Amino acid sequence: MEDRGGSAGSRHGTPGTPLAVTDARGRVVAWSSSATRLLGPSAPEAVGQSVADLLGTRPHWLSGPEDLDEWHGVLTVRHLRGHRLAMGVGAHRLTGDYGESLWLLSQEPGDTFPEDHALADWVSTASPVAVTVYDTDLRCVWQNAAMRRLTGVPDRYRIGRGPVAAISGPDAALWEERMRQVLETGCAAEGFLVHGRTRGHPDHDRVLTASASALRDRTGRVTGVCATVIDTTDYHRAQERLTLLNEASMRIGSTLDVIHTGQELAELVVPRLADFVSVDLVEALLSGDAPPPGAVTGAVLRRVAHQSVRDGVPEAVVNVGDVDFYTANSPQARCLASGRSEFHRTMDEVVGTWVAEDPVRRAKLSEYGFHSWIVVPVTARGTTLGVAVFVRSRRPEPFDAEDLSVAEELVARAAVCLDNARRFTREHTAAVALQRSLLPHQLPEHSAVQAAYRYLPGAPELGVGGDWFDIIPLSGARVALVVGDVIGHGLQASATMGRLRTAVRTLADIDLAPDELLTRLDDLVIRLASESETAPEATAADMGATCLYAVYDPVSGRCCLARAGHPLPAVVRPDGTADFLELPAGPPLGLGGLPFEALEMDLPEGSLLALYTNGLVESRKQGVEAGLDGLLRALVVEEVSPDALCDQVVGSLLPDRPADDAALLLARVQRLGAGQVATWDVPAAPDAVAGVRAQAVRRLEEWGLEEQTFVSELVVSELVTNAVRYGGTPIRLRLIRDRTLICEVSDGSNTAPHLRRARLFDEGGRGLMLVAQLTQHWGVRQTPVGKVIWCEQTLPPGV
Repeated sequence: MEDRGGSAGSRHGTPGTPLAVTDARGRVVAWSSSATRLLGPSAPEAVGQSVADLLGTRPHWLSGPEDLDEWHGVLTVRHLRGHRLAMGVGAHRLTGDYGESLWLLSQEPGDTFPEDHALADWVSTASPVAVTVYDTDLRCVWQNAAMRRLTGVPDRYRIGRGPVAAISGPDAALWEERMRQVLETGCAAEGFLVHGRTRGHPDHDRVLTASASALRDRTGRVTGVCATVIDTTDYHRAQERLTLLNEASMRIGSTLDVIHTGQELAELVVPRLADFVSVDLVEALLSGDAPPPGAVTGAVLRRVAHQSVRDGVPEAVVNVGDVDFYTANSPQARCLASGRSEFHRTMDEVVGTWVAEDPVRRAKLSEYGFHSWIVVPVTARGTTLGVAVFVRSRRPEPFDAEDLSVAEELVARAAVCLDNARRFTREHTAAVALQRSLLPHQLPEHSAVQAAYRYLPGAPELGVGGDWFDIIPLSGARVALVVGDVIGHGLQASATMGRLRTAVRTLADIDLAPDELLTRLDDLVIRLASESETAPEATAADMGATCLYAVYDPVSGRCCLARAGHPLPAVVRPDGTADFLELPAGPPLGLGGLPFEALEMDLPEGSLLALYTNGLVESRKQGVEAGLDGLLRALVVEEVSPDALCDQVVGSLLPDRPADDAALLLARVQRLGAGQVATWDVPAAPDAVAGVRAQAVRRLEEWGLEEQTFVSELVVSELVTNAVRYGGTPIRLRLIRDRTLICEVSDGSNTAPHLRRARLFDEGGRGLMLVAQLTQHWGVRQTPVGKVIWCEQTLPPGV
């Protein structure tokens, strides 16, 4: 028998179940039937034997101080059948008939554990699961430390009592009934929920997940019940809050109506979070105007919604639609001023000071028993729109920090919906935001041009315009320059501009020629006009636009341009001469039925192209001709960067804010060096593939691109072989070393290949699949004499 934590003095005040009596030398003089059931030997076998032999260890209390009268501890004893038993033991000194000392050994109530003492210790002191053992009368005989912490009931008030000593509330009887069923049937009851309150948490309802199983002796007879309990309050509260937040995302903001949105918030949280809710908003919000950003200094608000667990909302001081005034000492006024939430109890000084100034509210507080408040500012996009107040009266537990967090989340979602309702009526603000988001924020760097831009919005009273510009990288190191202007102003113009800019980028990606691209864009504008829902009576001309599209090739130095009713582009050549390019006019987009023509020309390296919208050259102070002359004069200056030149042009032509939107795009063209391009004519014979492949590899090695040779060999083989087999003459291979490594194979056939997945036994059909997998980009573009299949490989940094 092993001593584990024994101590002098009684733990329970009285001895437990008697086991044996020994003399002062440790010899058994009496042996009870309880000792036989626990330890095995019968009374005739035990009397006269050493208690140390029977229990497996020397009695520690016999060697204690002479004045020791009691000893208590947990001992691990050895049963006659060989298994171990951890048991609470008490030893009490007795006096015999002749004055000799005797010791009464007893089992302490509730302290018997089977198996190893380490496990018993863990269950008793360290287990996170609360455990209680009941006898057949459902009286507690033992509880572990976790159960003491959970219930807040010490052993002296728990041992010998029923389950109701641990929990109070409507489910306490259910708990006891479940365990009684376990006693009667012997079947375990697992995972049932018990709601109630414990002495450890008297202010809040707890949700406990309990299980009960029968305890049996070796004969199978039920001797008690073991109950385990886990406090799952936090889990269930988190689930309830998550459900509430999910419902908020679906129920709040179903309409773009301010009052209806406020009422949706109030109806959602009563009674699940609060017993009374009110939503008060700034007056400006109701008229569709935006309140000033930041905190609200005043405390005069209008009630848009409230809700209560009581019929008729008798707690409300004002009715929906009326104005409510909050004094400077009120939590609502402080919340509006600071923009931070607060929660209070009735006994808080700030609440007492506030209601003392308002007899009506003081009477309501007393009549309906308000005891806990949460005050949350209704804030969206940096603007305070009002305040929401949550109150508890019938529900006894006060708000806590988690309730505050949920209330803030709900109000934040409602605030966004409220602000959306306001913003719905503000077309100008929405149109400006849309226009800015649709315009490019930064031009891409490109070897073909050095570019810069300026965009100047027009007068606010006219609404936003539909001017746009863009620089689009194309295949073969080429670049597209775009400037356009949608007719009209407002949200419709901005939306049309965004569609057209997207369409231009999409059409440019398939390498359409400028005149063909404008034809496709013209068809799109006509369809947009016919499908318009906002203005079904609008014609194509009402939704028209002008556009200028130019493609520059830095390898050949040629530029191809086409325009649809747009002002002529200006060009400044390296020798300082400037003029406007005489492009075919072309009709504005949206008219339909008229062709577009392109102009192709050589641009010397260093030439400057100027693309612009009419807002740059037209103003109330001067006509178009004067504006065009001023533009040429402003462009012909000493060589400066395009960015600095943009400032000079805008400052010269538009010293004041323009009446109409104006866009300016400047691009100084550049050429790729001869050493960056390699071209080979390929005979239309299969045996020519190996030779041209070898030449391409040698050129890559000369460029220091050995790492790209493996992929390039495969790409050249596939593309050239396809051209020899399926294309027409002439066949040409071109490699371009730019920011990427570009491989182009051209032939005289207009038939474009299609990427497909070859079947298992197909002999071909895998060439383009290999090219697509091995390179970063690939595509096909048509030329006047055939087509070009191209692909790009990314080069390592520093190459």
